[in-house]
Amino acid sequence: MSLVVPRFADSVIVRSADAEVIGRTPTTIRLLADSSATGGALSAQRVTLTDGADGAAPHHHAGSAELFYLLDGRAQLLSGDEVVTAERGDLVIVPPGLAHAFAAAPGHDADILIVITPGVERFEYFRHLERIAYGKQPLESLLEVQELYDNHLRTSAAWNAARSGRAV
Repeated sequence: MSLVVPRFADSVIVRSADAEVIGRTPTTIRLLADSSATGGALSAQRVTLTDGADGAAPHHHAGSAELFYLLDGRAQLLSGDEVVTAERGDLVIVPPGLAHAFAAAPGHDADILIVITPGVERFEYFRHLERIAYGKQPLESLLEVQELYDNHLRTSAAWNAARSGRAV
């Protein structure tokens, strides 16, 4: 096991009003800290989903763990083959290589702090997703940047069943 020793000189302070916001209701992403700001220690975003909105489709990160902390609301989270419903104050950490996804639980909002460690430059990935959402780039363009952002798309029968309301 290796230890990441971050190298950055000053504390990272991000005021809510200064954070870049990607998207619009029902899915907004507040970009908090990218890997370059934390010496590679972590990347952090706050994702707000309204009324059962989808967050991220099933994927995995080869080199990073992902932490989900529910600031408010209820969310469904895929962790491997298990779909869990998390509520305010719950924490879910997914290790590298394990499939995961997230969305607001049906009929609920969710406000989620997401931390990836060690960090990956992710801000441009979220900007890429926004361009796809607004029709400026095709969905298939995600396949071209999977390695760059260590975000590898997966399929999950458990996730599809949970999001459609069917039992697995």
